[in-house]
Formats: sequence, structure tokens, C-alpha cells
Amino acid sequence: MGRIGNTWELAKVSWGVLRQDRELLLLPVLSFLSALVVLAALLVPTLAILDTNSGEEQSNPALALIGIVAALLLSIISVFFNGALVAGAYERMSGGDPTVSSSMRRAMARISGLLPWALLTGTVGLVLQALRERAGFVAGFIVRLAGAAWEVVTFLVVPAIIIDNHSAVDGLKRSGSLLKDTWGENLAARVGFGVLGLLAMIPAGILVALTGALGGPALVAGVIIAVLYVALVVVVLTALNAVFQTALYLYATTGSVPSGYESSNLRNSFTRK
Repeated sequence: MGRIGNTWELAKVSWGVLRQDRELLLLPVLSFLSALVVLAALLVPTLAILDTNSGEEQSNPALALIGIVAALLLSIISVFFNGALVAGAYERMSGGDPTVSSSMRRAMARISGLLPWALLTGTVGLVLQALRERAGFVAGFIVRLAGAAWEVVTFLVVPAIIIDNHSAVDGLKRSGSLLKDTWGENLAARVGFGVLGLLAMIPAGILVALTGALGGPALVAGVIIAVLYVALVVVVLTALNAVFQTALYLYATTGSVPSGYESSNLRNSFTRK
């Protein structure tokens, strides 16, 4: 319960930091829209291949290639906008007044590190997915554990690239070393953010259930409202996660609590060994 309370406290403090720059919430929205554009652009060649092969598409290497390209492009988009969020949070914690444009400019200035990292982590994701699809129950469980471990080890790569201008490989090494040197309740905090997200989405499920009992237009309205609400929760949690990443990295590398977290229990989330 103490760890859950600690996570809730950090979430509130992170929101207090983000609330000063609510325009940064546009960055996850832009990320989503960019992903839609990429998928729409790849839809045309995909449909053309499906039509040409008339049912033999599963064995067509061109479709596999499009899938790989799509996954890597989506990884680039995700990493870039995560970098922009970290850049905005870092600017605020450094005493600045970030905007969407200033955050994206800093991310673009670090594109030499972000792009290779996006390709690397996207490739790892593809390999893990391929292994999961071919593995049995036990092996699949091991692969999922490996994926979770990868996410933990790489949690601070983007802040390392954005803040200290590390390359992708050096950022990975830096993130790994910080994990070893400052192992603690940061893992519990990350899980806690996920739990908070699930709890925040409960009202959407309740709304759909209630309107589903009424049926007809009420159900349609309930589903629309629930989808919009879930989208809002995802946007906020994405931004909060980036703010927390930034604060965690700054504390781990400097030993000082960053601006905005002075009254928090951040030290308890990243206990030094």
C-alpha cells in the first residue's frame, strides 16, 4: 500500500508540473494523428497486393515487408513525440516555459539519436513479437518477461538522448547503468502508473454497461463518450509518463530533486543502492 500511495503522490506531482504547460498534451494527439497518416498511406499498397494475390496474401513477402515498414515508422513516430514530451518537461524543470514548437524543435535537434533508437527498439519489438507467435506457452511467457525487462532497462534512454545528447547506443548504456546504480521502487512506480490508468478507465466501462442496458441511441452516445474519455486518459497518461521519466532521469544523474518535485517523495521512488 505504501508503494501505491507513493505512485499516486508522484502522479499528482507530475500532473502539477504538466498542468503548467497543458498545451504539451497536444503532442500525444499529434503522435496519434501522424500514426494514422502513416497507416493510411500504407493502406493503398496493401490493398493493391491483397487484390493482386486474391487470397494468397499470407505467403506474400511484400505484405510482410509492408508490416515491417509500418512497425518501424510507428516506432519512429512514438519515439520522436516521446522525445518532444521529455524536451518540454525538461525545459519546464530547467526554469523555461515550453511550447509545442519548442519541444518539437529540441526533439528534432536530437534526431540523430532518436532515429537510430526508434529503429533499434522497433526492431527488438518485431523480433519479440515473432518469437511470441512461434513460441509455446512456457517459451512465450519467457519472451514476455524478456520484453518487460527490455522496457525497464530502456526506460531512461529517451531522456538520456534529449537531455544529455547521448547517441542511441550510449543512451541505452546510460539507462542500463542508472538502473543498476539506482535500482529501487522506480519499477513499482512504473507499474503503479499502469494501474492508475486502468482505474481511470473504469468509468468508461461503467458508462457503456449502463447505456447498454438502455440500448439504441443511448448506447451509441455512451460508446462515443467512453471512447473519447479513454482517449483523453491515454493522452494524459502518456504525457505524465514522459514528465515522470524526465524527473527520474534528472534526479538519477544529478542527485537533486528537479523543479516542481521539491515537495514530493521522489527520493523514495529511486532509492540509491
